[in-house]
Amino acid sequence: MQKVLAPLVLCATFLLPGVSGAQETPSAGSTAMQDRPAVTFDEVERGVYFAVYGGPSWIANPPASSGPRPFSSGQFAQVELGIDLGERLSLGVFFMGSVNRAGSDYVGDSQGAASGDFSMMTPGAVLRARLVGFADSQEVKRTWIYARAGVGYAMFSPKKLLPDSDILVFAGPGVEYYTRLRHFSVGLEVTGNYLASKGAFGFAVAPNIRYAF
Repeated sequence: MQKVLAPLVLCATFLLPGVSGAQETPSAGSTAMQDRPAVTFDEVERGVYFAVYGGPSWIANPPASSGPRPFSSGQFAQVELGIDLGERLSLGVFFMGSVNRAGSDYVGDSQGAASGDFSMMTPGAVLRARLVGFADSQEVKRTWIYARAGVGYAMFSPKKLLPDSDILVFAGPGVEYYTRLRHFSVGLEVTGNYLASKGAFGFAVAPNIRYAF
């Protein structure tokens, strides 16, 4: 009996490590299949965006058919909704409101029936082109020099002072910085403004903030 058992025990000694290894191999494979790929995010988000602008503005020669056209200071605010077309171009629509100071000697187009301050409401469209980008230490282009241009339909108030609407054209350079919050960017731009039919020109300084969805 011992002569029969001895070879069996010897065979079992050699076979057990192989069986153990065969059992461990599927376990290792199943563990590898459960690993999830790492989630990555864009350092700069681009797409549909919402932006807010606001700051001081000036008109060198306010619209008028008679009387003086004094230099006028004011403030403006603008909201913009648009979409990024890749890294460099953006298209949007905007609505802008502005108010300007004027003395009692300014009568606009009223022939003396009204005088003083006036405001302007302007819907329109805008194009932004990012010209030069500067990369940070992580090789991400966060700072951009850009040009922005737009056109809108300007409506004045009070109507008695400036009854006719006009076409507003504006353009100018700016600088934009994409923050590490990914969705947000902040900027500063200077624009020149021109009222086409009234021949009035001015300029504005516009800090701005933008959120990309």
